[in-house]
Amino acid sequence: MKKLKFVTFYYKGIEQVGLLSKKNDRVYTIKELLESDRPNSMIDFIEDFNECVEKKLKYIYENSNNLEGIDISKVKLLAPIPEPRRGVICLGKNYAEHVNEVPSAIDFRKGLPENPIYFCKLVDRAIEDKGSISIHKDVSKQVDYEVELAVIIGKKGRDIPKDKVEEYVFGYTILNDISLRDIQAKHIQWFKGKSFDGTCPMGPCIVHKSEIKLPVKLDIKCYVNGELRQNSNTSKMIFDIPYIISEFSKGTTLKPGDIISTGTPSGVGMGFKPPKLLKVGDEIMCYIEKIGTLTNIVEDK
Repeated sequence: MKKLKFVTFYYKGIEQVGLLSKKNDRVYTIKELLESDRPNSMIDFIEDFNECVEKKLKYIYENSNNLEGIDISKVKLLAPIPEPRRGVICLGKNYAEHVNEVPSAIDFRKGLPENPIYFCKLVDRAIEDKGSISIHKDVSKQVDYEVELAVIIGKKGRDIPKDKVEEYVFGYTILNDISLRDIQAKHIQWFKGKSFDGTCPMGPCIVHKSEIKLPVKLDIKCYVNGELRQNSNTSKMIFDIPYIISEFSKGTTLKPGDIISTGTPSGVGMGFKPPKLLKVGDEIMCYIEKIGTLTNIVEDK
């Protein structure tokens, strides 16, 4: 069976939630498939999602040859969750090779972490596939890229046992954690340097968890202007997804639609000597196996 890929898209003046066709060339509106007046957003869809909805959508999908849908060229794909209601929960230093390339200027706790390093990325609005990244040249000279696997939480939970984590996952997407390195160093923390407007590309879709089983072992890559910069596998995470979600949820409630970005492998711009930081006109293509590619252009804005 092909993968269930969910998208948020703009069509005829309306923002809608859809299911991609098997060839990824058409999109089916979820409201029409479910014959419902919901969902009005991806978060609505995740909140409403249950075993019955999953079975119905899988049946429709497998028998979709007679579905008309909308030609993908006629819609504008948006980030799957355009406005994350609680920002993005991020992990720092979660690949050993990346730890070794982090310069002391922004490495506030040296060496391999004994516990996950969490921080929040404030997001005004997530940037879609083919959308533009803001360079923020008036405040920064060191804008960098970070390809990451992002986990989308599917149901409310706290104190989640590691062996139950998969029950709380809805799916997976790609996130490019654009970072302003000089701002990180200036403020001696990561929050501000990660939270500028136009620095959270995400997408192009959410792949349902039924298509990507734990433990997650996916190739993860990033190209800048066609040059392969990052090349690893999610199996190389220091802290895996069950550990991350279980540990973070101790005393902290996770909610449907929450996004956890699981860290980046080595090969970021600041890791090169001399650094290979982003400039206006650069094209960044992030790839994760079974999900697809997220491509963005750096613009002077």
